[in-house]
Amino acid sequence: MRGNASSAGTTTTDAAAALRGAWLASGGEEAALDRVRFTGPDDVVPSVFPATAVASGVVAATTLAAAEPDAEVEVDRTHATVACRSERYLDVERLPRAGDGLLGGDLRAADGWIRIHTLYPHHREAARAVLGGARGDAFVTAVAAWRAEDLQEAVVAAGGAAARMRTAEEWAAHPQGARVRDLPLIDVGKVGDGPPVADGRFRVLDLTRVIAGPTASKILAAHGADVLRIEPPDFPESPVLTVDTGFGKRVATVDLRSADGRAAVEALVRDTDVVVHGFRPGALDGLGLGEQRLAELRPGVVLASLSAWGGVGPWTGRRGFDSLVQMASGIAAAGKDAAGADHPVPLPMQLLDHGTAWLLALGVLQARRRQREGGGTWRVSAALARTGAWLQDLGPGPGLGLADVGGADVERYLDEMPSAWGRLRFVRPPGLIAGRAPSWAKAPEPPGTSPPGWN
Repeated sequence: MRGNASSAGTTTTDAAAALRGAWLASGGEEAALDRVRFTGPDDVVPSVFPATAVASGVVAATTLAAAEPDAEVEVDRTHATVACRSERYLDVERLPRAGDGLLGGDLRAADGWIRIHTLYPHHREAARAVLGGARGDAFVTAVAAWRAEDLQEAVVAAGGAAARMRTAEEWAAHPQGARVRDLPLIDVGKVGDGPPVADGRFRVLDLTRVIAGPTASKILAAHGADVLRIEPPDFPESPVLTVDTGFGKRVATVDLRSADGRAAVEALVRDTDVVVHGFRPGALDGLGLGEQRLAELRPGVVLASLSAWGGVGPWTGRRGFDSLVQMASGIAAAGKDAAGADHPVPLPMQLLDHGTAWLLALGVLQARRRQREGGGTWRVSAALARTGAWLQDLGPGPGLGLADVGGADVERYLDEMPSAWGRLRFVRPPGLIAGRAPSWAKAPEPPGTSPPGWN
C-alpha cells in the first residue's frame, strides 16, 4: 500500500493499518486497498492513541466505498484529522446563543473523577435533582461528597447521563466493556428481501441528533445523497452542532410522539433508501416505528443505527456521549497518566463521535453496493464504545509532546458559503476520488425550514 512514509512523529499504527481494519470490517475486498494513497504527515495532533491514523483511515475507507470501481482515492491526513473535529473550526456570522450547559463536565468525586453530561436541559435537571438542586459552586461541592460509582448510577437512574473515570483494565473487566469487544467494528448484514437498486443519488432519512449520527448523514450528502433530517419540535440542540452537522441537508420538524408525526414519517419511509437513527434500543419500537416496521414500509431499505455503548450488555439502553465513553473506557485515564496530570485528559478531538460517523457512512455505502449486486434489506450498526476499543487496540500514538495542528495548516482546508445565519466558514469534506473532491450542494438550514417530504 502506498503513502506510508513518515514525516512527523513516530507511531506504531499508520493510516494504512487503520484503513485496512475499517475496510475489511465492512466487507470490502482487500485488493481495493491498493487504490488508496495517503499524503501529509503521519501525525498532526498530540495523542496517546493513533488519532491521526484512525481519522485518516476511516475517511479513506469511506471515500473508497464511494468511489467507482478502479478509481484512485487520495486522502490528506491533515485534512482528514481536521475534518474529524470540524465543529472546532466552524465560524458563523450570526450564531444563535447556546443554552446554559456549564454545570457538568469533569468533576472530582470523593474517590475519583466523574463526567456529568449537562448540555441538554433534561440531563442537567436530572443531575441537579440527584444533587439536591445545587447550582454553580454548590454543584461542584455536592459532587465531591459522593463516591463516583454511586453518583454515576444515581444520575443515570434519574434520567441523566454520567460516567466515572476508569482505567482500560477496569473497563475490560466491566460487564459492558467485555461485551463491547464481542461486537464487530462495523456490522453490515442482510436482514430481508428487496429488489436490486440502481446507481446514482439515493435518499437518506436522518433521525439522529448530536454529532455522530448527523455527521454520518452529512458525509453521505457530500457523496451525493439526498438527505432529509427530521428534528423534534423545540429540541435544544447546540447551535454549533446544528450548523456544523447540517451541510447538504434539508431539515423538517416532526413530532414523532404524535399520530400525525408518525404518519408523516411512515409516508417518508416508503420513498426512502436509507434510514439513519441513533435511538436507544426499544425507543423506536415504542413509537411504532421499530426497524421491523420500517422494513415493512420499505422493503429494500438500509437501516443504519448507532449507539454509544453497543447493542449488547447491561448498558445497552444507557444514554451516552463521546466524552462519557472516553471516561468509562480508559481513554481519559490513559491521557491523564501520560500527561502526569491530576485530572482526566481526553483525546484532542471527539474522535469516537467522528470516527463512528465515518464508519457508519462506510457501512451504508457498502450495503448500497451489495444492494446493487443482489438487492435485499440491510442493517448497518456501529457504536462509539466499539470504535474506542478499536482505537485503543491499534497501538500507541505519537504522545502528548507533538505540536497540535493549527494556523495555515488548517486554513487551507476551510471554505465559505452564505447561509441563514450569515457567512459560514467550515471544513471542506476530505478525500479525493480520481482527483475530484466531494462537496455539499447546499448550506445548513434552521430546523423546520423544509417541509417533511421528498422533492
